[in-house]
Amino acid sequence: MTNVTADTAVAFQHVVKEYRPGQRVVDDVSFDVAHGDFVVLLGPSGCGKTTLLKTVNRLIEPTSGTILVNGRDARAVDATTLRRGIGYVIQQIGLFPHMTVASNVAVVPSLLGWPAERIRARVDEMLELVGVPAAQFGARFPAALSGGQQQRVGLARALAADPDILLMDEPFGALDAIERTRLQSEMLRLQQRLHKTVLFVTHDVDEAIRLADRIVVMRAGAVVQYARPLDILARPADAFVSELVNSGDLVRRFALILVHDVTLDAHTTAPGDAPAILASSDLRAALSAMLVAGVLQLRVVDEAGAALGTLTLERMLSAAHAAGSGGHS
Repeated sequence: MTNVTADTAVAFQHVVKEYRPGQRVVDDVSFDVAHGDFVVLLGPSGCGKTTLLKTVNRLIEPTSGTILVNGRDARAVDATTLRRGIGYVIQQIGLFPHMTVASNVAVVPSLLGWPAERIRARVDEMLELVGVPAAQFGARFPAALSGGQQQRVGLARALAADPDILLMDEPFGALDAIERTRLQSEMLRLQQRLHKTVLFVTHDVDEAIRLADRIVVMRAGAVVQYARPLDILARPADAFVSELVNSGDLVRRFALILVHDVTLDAHTTAPGDAPAILASSDLRAALSAMLVAGVLQLRVVDEAGAALGTLTLERMLSAAHAAGSGGHS
């Protein structure tokens, strides 16, 4: 039994799902998701991550165990009522083709009985938020939109009733690489603004590392590791996790370490014409800047452009290795 606190949005307590007796698709899963955390369920196809996700909004009922949503047993809540309070975004998007974009976004607020004026204002707000303005796209039908635009509308619809919890099942999996990267960036921007509790399914390691506050690594229905992305990269629980995330890839670690977390070199002064990097940037961006300029050091500056010191490749490597040993740079 997990220790559920007021900060817990979703709690899985010994959750099991069997479609046939003895064949566990979800195998005794227990972990908590804190309010406002972006938690990614990561693992190979068939590992149970989508099944586990769907137990939260009762699209799938567990064979045994308990799922608490905001401290309340999900089974004690009418399934329809529960789902209306949880946003849900899937890879297939699921927009109603016979309804306009605006009408699609209005579905849940309408079911909840919101006044028409409030619904219109919310639809406009949500479509603006996801970059598909109502004035331009609201009267269109889904078939007239690109895949990326449709997914943005799907996200707006999931957020329309302002749910505390958002479930996302490989939402960007069907998009091309450029649009996928754009929507990942959009998701990060939205999360910084909205602070939703997000459970996000993917089998893409880079996507998980980029988006997650914490990652749940699953294998054969069980949770193998639940930790921050950097901890999983630096200290994988076992050989399966290490191979899955390619834990020896220092460049992946670079993406999770910020320049201002690295001890700058006090004995080296970068030339005035050396490239500058913001202290808020990550080391992957710093490495890219070094490679483009053909240098081994960068000037570090703050948002106002004031010099903070010198970042060297040696210090970057030291920080990445220190993360792996649990130490500090």
